[in-house]
Amino acid sequence: MTDISELKPIFKNQDLLTQALTHKSWVNEHKNQRESNERLEFLGDAVLEFIVSKEIYERHPDKEEGFLTALRANLVNTQNLANIAKKLNVGKVIFLAKGEEDGGGRENSSLLADTVEAIIGALFLDQGVKPVYEFIKEHIIAEIPEKLSKPLKDAKSRLQEYIQSQKLPTPKYKVIEESGPDHNKKFIVEVSVKGRHLGQGEGKSKSTAEQKAADNALSRL
Repeated sequence: MTDISELKPIFKNQDLLTQALTHKSWVNEHKNQRESNERLEFLGDAVLEFIVSKEIYERHPDKEEGFLTALRANLVNTQNLANIAKKLNVGKVIFLAKGEEDGGGRENSSLLADTVEAIIGALFLDQGVKPVYEFIKEHIIAEIPEKLSKPLKDAKSRLQEYIQSQKLPTPKYKVIEESGPDHNKKFIVEVSVKGRHLGQGEGKSKSTAEQKAADNALSRL
């Protein structure tokens, strides 16, 4: 599947797909027309975690809980789901309020990830487990080899573990520069321990900049 439009013929109830693509901001501007995708997101999150957990549990019978948890987190985190949404062009078809759209909603990682979970919830209600499994297998489980080729834990987690091993306090992250309009922000973050500068990173969100700062610190350490 290369585009969200390919999902339309699969759904028996097209209203479920429409609801999955409906952000709460649109509902606020169009009273009493339909519900937002929040309830479907709640359901989809649970279905996604169950299917991914079962799959990696069966694929890695020799691995301990910590490995399985880290691998699952890499597969179902906000950024990974947002990347899947972008591949499927989900952002182009979401129902958003004008203000949300003007603020960059169609590229907002959190909003896109939530919509993918809502789509999974809608597909589960409409078709049951098998089509949902096929969707998750194609777009999420297929990424397992790529995820395993890199460190499973993110840079902030790895930096914290290293710092703790040195008997030092938890690293502190500070935004030292913020610029750009709301829909295209740039953050520069510094990470330090006990006042000692360890690294610096830049990103379109604070969390991305923090991860890059941690990665920079790890490369220097």
